[in-house]
Amino acid sequence: MATVLEKPDLDWLCWKMIESISQRIKALPIKQLIRFGIVGVISNMAGYLVYLLITYLGIGPKLAVSLLYPIGTYMSFAGNKSWTFGAEKGTAIAGMKHIFVYALGYVLNLVILAIFVDFLDFAHQLVQFLAIFVVALFLFLAMKFFVFTEPNND
Repeated sequence: MATVLEKPDLDWLCWKMIESISQRIKALPIKQLIRFGIVGVISNMAGYLVYLLITYLGIGPKLAVSLLYPIGTYMSFAGNKSWTFGAEKGTAIAGMKHIFVYALGYVLNLVILAIFVDFLDFAHQLVQFLAIFVVALFLFLAMKFFVFTEPNND
């Protein structure tokens, strides 16, 4: 005689998932996130204004992002290394990891532009503005858990 397998209690599973997410949100390093945001706002606002200027002058959106990305990468490393994450050692290794993470962020940015501008025909100005936030979230998490793994003493 076949036995009927019990279905997992979905309410319990949902509650456990919500509880886990809630604990992770409470454990977020708010001070680091704020500092990361400040560094990001300054560098991205400057970069976005230059992006608008050079695309207005006739440079294509993907080339503009490609030209500006190395400058933003350096500004982020300099601002986040000591101020946001309190990392004082391992500059060479952290620098290589940072370049790798920003390369992934660059690819993510290009994919977003390609999908939403080239295929879906959205305005590149809006897409790039929104891409800043998507890429920023990815970069914060990657820097926090991969690049600058030393504890911040603040």
